[in-house]
Amino acid sequence: MNYKVFCLFAIALIVGSSISANGQNPPSEDECSFDPSLRKNCGDPGITAEECIEKNCCYNNNDPYTAWCFYPRQVDECEF
Repeated sequence: MNYKVFCLFAIALIVGSSISANGQNPPSEDECSFDPSLRKNCGDPGITAEECIEKNCCYNNNDPYTAWCFYPRQVDECEF
């Protein structure tokens, strides 16, 4: 394989894997791990995990009595 083609292919794979569909990273585990009673609904009933994550929201269907697709909590960048 031509070296230039190989380099372009490698760059495309790296860029494509590091960016989600809308240009933002999905929420981190820290942003999605908090008391389920504090969840704010982020999707319509019946939303799939993939659709929820595309909206940059968290998805967890372990508790049937809380929102499954919910907004992530804000995590402070600096902790002292």
